[in-house]
Amino acid sequence: METRYLIICMAIMAGVTFLIRVSPLLFFKKKIENNWVQDFFYYIPFCVLAAMTFPSVFTSTIPTGEVASAQHIVAAVVATQVALILSWLNRGLVVVALVAVASAILVEVAWMWF
Repeated sequence: METRYLIICMAIMAGVTFLIRVSPLLFFKKKIENNWVQDFFYYIPFCVLAAMTFPSVFTSTIPTGEVASAQHIVAAVVATQVALILSWLNRGLVVVALVAVASAILVEVAWMWF
């Protein structure tokens, strides 16, 4: 790729990011009093992050270059369920991640034995 192309792409991305962050300042002149709107703006980053990462949860157990098999899908579903249950029980992020990964590995190993 050309250096000029990369610089143009980076400038466009910086401009879009800047506009997204500055636009609320242009539209809202005073403090937002509505609780619904405050909650909406508070939870937007979490929703966007979840929407971007959740689909990759189900493909993370598939090795590169392989087609998805029942083994990989079951491991991903079990790990997701374990992570959701631990999150519901207010466990920490590190604990949730480690136990979910361990459960996916256990399912894959158990699948090979049976």
